[in-house]
Amino acid sequence: MYTDIPLWLSILFLVGGLYMLAKSADVFIDSAATVATALGVNPFIIGMVVIGFGTSAPELCVSALAGFSGHSNVSLGNAYGSCSFNIALILGVAAMIRPIVVVSKNALAAALVLAAISVFSCALVGFGNGFSRTDGVLALAVFAVLLPLYCWFDQKMKGEAGKVKGEGGKVKGEGGKVKGEGGKVKGEGLGKASVLLLVGLVGLVGFSHILVWGAVDAARALGVSELLIGLTIIAAGTSLPELASAVVSARKGEHEFVLGNIIGSNIFNTLGVVGLAGTISPFKDVSPYILSRDLPTLVLLSLSIGLFGVNFKKWRQPARIGRWEGALWVIAFAVYLGIMIYQECGMSAR
Repeated sequence: MYTDIPLWLSILFLVGGLYMLAKSADVFIDSAATVATALGVNPFIIGMVVIGFGTSAPELCVSALAGFSGHSNVSLGNAYGSCSFNIALILGVAAMIRPIVVVSKNALAAALVLAAISVFSCALVGFGNGFSRTDGVLALAVFAVLLPLYCWFDQKMKGEAGKVKGEGGKVKGEGGKVKGEGGKVKGEGLGKASVLLLVGLVGLVGFSHILVWGAVDAARALGVSELLIGLTIIAAGTSLPELASAVVSARKGEHEFVLGNIIGSNIFNTLGVVGLAGTISPFKDVSPYILSRDLPTLVLLSLSIGLFGVNFKKWRQPARIGRWEGALWVIAFAVYLGIMIYQECGMSAR
């Protein structure tokens, strides 16, 4: 589907596509929040669904377009790579900026849920050596059940977060996040916000197409696998909204929002993004490394949230994810990245 272009143009498509994708996501999130508020939608639903979907919109568009154009490894690499990036680098960097104080049972629940989803993904990808349309529907069905359960859990988590005020400062609700996000377009009116919503959506689709084109052609020119490009450059780039949100929240001491942002994003990516992309266009010729390396790594990283975020001495007391734990996450990601580059480049050389 994508014709050969010069390497410099591929890099321009990659860098420019990532930048404009982030800008389009900003416009989409802001205008969606404004439209939903104008229509009287509950602020909590805006925070969880509109903002949650909005921050995962880049991954969704890139994965769907990559899968539709026959580049399944770019699609899956982007989705699963973003999840690993979210935990190891975003949580790691946030904890290094300012230690994160979390309710132990919330961290344990997050670890178990994310690990279970990752194991479920292993089963879907491993069964039949690919990702069929049936697999996509199953992932979406689990997502449809899990999303309202997570919304309920997130509300309960906000109540528990009050107990850690002394440890971690004030936790801001999702509604406050919406107000901040929607401030840029406040007062512009429903009509203009609706136009901006459409512009943002068109931008997401259009620049996702440019980004995938640049990624595929760069992989050809550099002699590396599409999976490597998807797991690194695209995964990191499409996770920029989550990174920006987590860094700001960490600096302000909004501890539970940092963790909640990662939980919501990984649920969207692993089930919603992959499920919808696979339903639109089944994934074929999936790299064996996704099943043997990338998803098992995601399982371990998910479980590490429970290891670092649980106060094993005093279960009812909040736990503190400190700078050392954050550094371990970052180091673990660096090791994973090194193994990935070695294996993918070695595979391409054969």
